[in-house]
Amino acid sequence: MSGDGDNDGGVGGVGGGIGGAAGGGMGGAAGGGATGGAEGARGVQAGAGGTAAVGGAVGTGRAGGTDTGTAARLQKLFEGHRLTPTQRRIAHCMVRRAADAPFLSSVELADLAGVSQPSVTRFAVALGFDGYPALRRHLREVAPTAGAAEAGTANEYQQAVQAEIDNLRQLAAALTDPAPVAEAGRLFAVSRPLLVLGLRAATAQAAGFTYFARKVHPDVRLLDEGGTLLTDRIDAAVRAGASALLCFALPRHPREVVEALEYARTAGLTVVTVADSAFAPVAHHTDLLLPAPVGTGLSFDTACAPMLLGRVLLEAMCDALPDAQARLEEFDARAAERGLFVE
Repeated sequence: MSGDGDNDGGVGGVGGGIGGAAGGGMGGAAGGGATGGAEGARGVQAGAGGTAAVGGAVGTGRAGGTDTGTAARLQKLFEGHRLTPTQRRIAHCMVRRAADAPFLSSVELADLAGVSQPSVTRFAVALGFDGYPALRRHLREVAPTAGAAEAGTANEYQQAVQAEIDNLRQLAAALTDPAPVAEAGRLFAVSRPLLVLGLRAATAQAAGFTYFARKVHPDVRLLDEGGTLLTDRIDAAVRAGASALLCFALPRHPREVVEALEYARTAGLTVVTVADSAFAPVAHHTDLLLPAPVGTGLSFDTACAPMLLGRVLLEAMCDALPDAQARLEEFDARAAERGLFVE
């Protein structure tokens, strides 16, 4: 069974390459095309909206869901093309259901993506194919033929663990270039206060980051509740001097998160988002997107890669804070005096 963090029956996410979410779509090659790496395309794209996305193409899941190699090939195929919001939705759906993608009819794909059948045809043409049948033939020709037998020897729990291991390998490949993470760390270090947003399935990641960040950063504010008070808290932080917001966005993506990011940017905040995919609904409202895939092999999504990427961002922020080490040592001294820990 495949679900999301809220068990609403959705499917989990997959990560994208270095890309840009633009007003009209994700893509538009700028200064460079895709370069290979661990089957995860790493290109540089910039869209009209100026959103930068960083990561390696990834995929997770058990047989019949998402396949890591196929997802990577799909991501590489999509990079370098200017896609409309509807086409990005189709692309996101295909990457999330990579194992099934080569065998879906245009009607089936349209139904899964929630778009019209003609939109699927236009999507295939936008990728340079004569039509959807040509795109599907291409996907079948490059589909992997090995590995299914190995997957069949493991039970569903082992497959879920292996999928997360694959996700972490893809995240490691995406971090080959540490510059985007370092830039995020600098943004966090100078933002006083620093906002951290995470709703529903992403609440745990946001809370974990905030817990540790408060040990080295003088003012970190957690936004883990939606509603009208969310914009009030963003306004209050901006008035206090905030310049950056870190968002953890995991499927299924709450509408409130998308609206909050849009509002935060109009308020002047620089938005850094850890999301399950470069094609996630939050991409258009993000200045720096850092993809980290989630696993979908169990009833509830697994999010080891987003959690680990959060810790990497913490490390980058510590590197950018000149007094981070002193603050940690001060905390350790006080913890020892108070006997906080039994170790």
